[in-house]
Amino acid sequence: MYDIEYFKKRKQELEEVFNVIKPDLQELSDYFLPRSTQFIARNTRKPIVKNRKIIDSTPLIALRNFSSGMMSGATNPTNRWFKTSFMNKNIENDYNLKKWCALQEELTREILNNSNFYQCLPEVYKHLGVFGFGALALESDYENVVNFKVLPIGSYYYSKNTKGRIDSFCRVYSLSAKNIIEQFEASAPDEILEEAKSNPLKLYEVVHYVEENKDYKEKHLNSKFAKYISAVFISSSSEFLSLKGFSKFPYVVFEASVSADIDYPQDSPAINALADVRQLMTMVKEYAKAVKKIVCPTYKGPASLKNKKMVDVPGAYIEEDENGRGISPIYEVNPRILELKQEKDELKQTIKEHFYNDLFAMILSTSGNTSRTATEVNELREEKMVLLSPLLEQIHNALRQILNWIYDEEIRVGILKAPSQFGDEYENCKFKIEFVSTLAQAQKVTNISSIERFTTFVSNIANSIDPTLKSKLNGEKIIEDYAHFANINPSQLISNSELEKIRQKEQELQNSVNMMESFKTGSQIIQNMGGADSYGAELLSRFGVI
Repeated sequence: MYDIEYFKKRKQELEEVFNVIKPDLQELSDYFLPRSTQFIARNTRKPIVKNRKIIDSTPLIALRNFSSGMMSGATNPTNRWFKTSFMNKNIENDYNLKKWCALQEELTREILNNSNFYQCLPEVYKHLGVFGFGALALESDYENVVNFKVLPIGSYYYSKNTKGRIDSFCRVYSLSAKNIIEQFEASAPDEILEEAKSNPLKLYEVVHYVEENKDYKEKHLNSKFAKYISAVFISSSSEFLSLKGFSKFPYVVFEASVSADIDYPQDSPAINALADVRQLMTMVKEYAKAVKKIVCPTYKGPASLKNKKMVDVPGAYIEEDENGRGISPIYEVNPRILELKQEKDELKQTIKEHFYNDLFAMILSTSGNTSRTATEVNELREEKMVLLSPLLEQIHNALRQILNWIYDEEIRVGILKAPSQFGDEYENCKFKIEFVSTLAQAQKVTNISSIERFTTFVSNIANSIDPTLKSKLNGEKIIEDYAHFANINPSQLISNSELEKIRQKEQELQNSVNMMESFKTGSQIIQNMGGADSYGAELLSRFGVI
């Protein structure tokens, strides 16, 4: 059933849906990202677009700050912003499994750092802030395990299934004849092979379409029966460049909002700020006119002074006609410049608030303020992340897909052993990603404070009333929970079995000390009685008692 006409028809269907929102995306692009879209695949070599709608850089600055703020707040490469665990509650405190999770986290961080992941994310965040969605292509890479590509807005379309998950993705891009032969040498059409000899840089429109495979067969070796079917072909051709399958969806879409019946998000910071941006551009023009009328007004004067050169140098001679008349402005302009500037500045601030710039700057403004306590700074930080939490949760959904994709690649290529290495009981462990970004940590601060207040309360009650009340506390569980909420690396804690061995050694040492004390007490009694013979004294000295 999967012939090339089927995929061309599906591409056309997705493109028709996308064309409904295309004018809105183009307008957003004109005001926020004029050089980061590609609504026509063959325009990949077009020169830099000269945009005439942006006459004030506030939208560009607001978007830049938004992208930088999301990088530092959600996916800072210098921080531990995610960790791995398992959903199986019966083994959540298993020490071997915790060590495995720590190893997997460290390996994933190395993969992300060595790939181009952190170079692609800022651009994706910009797409997310402007259009409400952005996409990354994930490709297996021999050297770095995974490679990422940011897809320009307008070059792809997608649709979702009844559960709201993206199950169809169509990407349209350009490839030169030389690159087509290099990538699809065995299946390249004859016309391209001939074209590559005379004009290797000629561009062709290539389509990559991926959807859930209707012929999916679990554990089948043939890739055409994989979970997702993948077709690559040239728009003008009737032959496939490639027809195969993927076990994992090769594209990840970041979305700012989700809707049950609409494929594409209808909300983003730029969509909400668009009206203010239009008003700002108009106000900037009017403000410039007012300033021009003050600095360079229109003049009137006698006809005899027509075509005379005006001199605006201080102290210069000013010519008048025979009646003593000179040049003067046609009308006195007295615009309220300060009020206009204030309104313009307020509008700029509103645009930045749409992009959460005020919240991102909150930490910077409080870090140098010595009058604020650390508690106040933490509360402000928590407030910032709470306001960002709806958008951040959507970002986490996309990041979770990427981390799961990398995990599968680690197992597939053999650089990481599966948890089943610890025994058959780990065979069905369900792997999960937990995010420990600033938002997650801010939410866990309450749990940490509760633990500290509770242990302090119990200690005070025990010291005041009954010391045995300290035994009500399960110290091991409290430490483990505290480490979990504080995002402490499991390798920094020893296992409960190791702790029990340490306790046994300490108990044996304490028993030895008690025995020695008993010997000392006995020898002292014997000496006081004067009944110790040479043999008894020698025996006690051997034990180091006398």
